[in-house]
Amino acid sequence: MNLNPRSPSNLRPITRREFLLAGTAALAAGCAATKQAKAGFHLGCYTRPFDAFDYRTALDAIAEAGFRHCGIMTAKGKSWVIITTDTPPEEAAQVGAEVRQRNLKCASVYGDYPPSAAIAANMKALQRLVEHCAACGSPDLLLGGVGDEKLREPYYLAIREVCEFAAAKGVRLTIKPHGGQIATGPQCRQAIEFVAHRNFRLWYDPGNIFYYSDGARNPVEDAATVDGLVVGMSAKDFLPPKEVMVTPGTGRVDFPAVFARLRQGGFTTGPVLVETLAKGDLKQVTAEAKKAREFLARLPGVRT
Repeated sequence: MNLNPRSPSNLRPITRREFLLAGTAALAAGCAATKQAKAGFHLGCYTRPFDAFDYRTALDAIAEAGFRHCGIMTAKGKSWVIITTDTPPEEAAQVGAEVRQRNLKCASVYGDYPPSAAIAANMKALQRLVEHCAACGSPDLLLGGVGDEKLREPYYLAIREVCEFAAAKGVRLTIKPHGGQIATGPQCRQAIEFVAHRNFRLWYDPGNIFYYSDGARNPVEDAATVDGLVVGMSAKDFLPPKEVMVTPGTGRVDFPAVFARLRQGGFTTGPVLVETLAKGDLKQVTAEAKKAREFLARLPGVRT
């Protein structure tokens, strides 16, 4: 029996229906590929570089610097982290309204919480944060991990249990390299594989790879350990001995090489948010934000 599909004995005229179906499939595939190519990375900026001011001032500065996307993280106010489990739902919704008033889109909310040994309590906290993300229009909840080894299992088991709830709300759960048990790519992979759910992924942070290794671990090499996991990125740079309040493009992080390696591993589209900038007054930090945007926009596949 001849199983070679290109053998003359297996060739037959293609029917009109088969031709149309093949053409439709090819067109759909081409459109999807074009859409993905156009999508690329979209740039934004977290409120953190402006957290000497209230979050509205931070959003004003982010818009003034030319960004179209933002991330809600820290600001001057009743709590340093803008959105917490204690945030009333109407305040979370107001944050979203303020974002939209400035013609911005929210790409991420940092909203971690103090974990406990009780999985149910952790789940309740996570669910509240997910609801806050939905209220303010963020498709991503960025978590910071847990430092206490005794709380590691209940922390990640709670994430596993909340993944479906979050997905139903249109919110993805992420962690990033953040010291302790998730200071490196392999450690983050271990946590993500423990949860084992597609709605829990990695938000990469090259500056933190340097920071938590005291400059010894290069994020270009570390990026090779997170293939298939990365869905977003904190554009953070680093200067020795231990400084991350650095404008991207002026420190040790080789952003073109990091992006190239992450693209190789499957991160070809998604949010890239500036998390830290060189310090200064409001005018100076806003100018640094613009510099960071212009620098990152020159990288392949990145758009504002």
